[in-house]
Amino acid sequence: MYQFKELKDADRVVEIFKTNVQEESDRDYVVAVIQNQFPDYKINFDLEDCDKILRVEGVDLQCDSVVDYVSRLGYTCVRLE
Repeated sequence: MYQFKELKDADRVVEIFKTNVQEESDRDYVVAVIQNQFPDYKINFDLEDCDKILRVEGVDLQCDSVVDYVSRLGYTCVRLE
């Protein structure tokens, strides 16, 4: 059982996105929308960073979908390489 958990954690990927989300209320809204669509993702923002970083962690991340959802909400979202 321990090995399974270890493999599962190894499959987790973290992606970082640059956004223009400014306010905590906007952050909460974006997180809620993404979390609703992808309940297994861990999502957080760093609004103190100059790039207003969105951090998404999960297995089999759908980066294009994350960018699309955030963009449809009216915000800029660009995956950082």
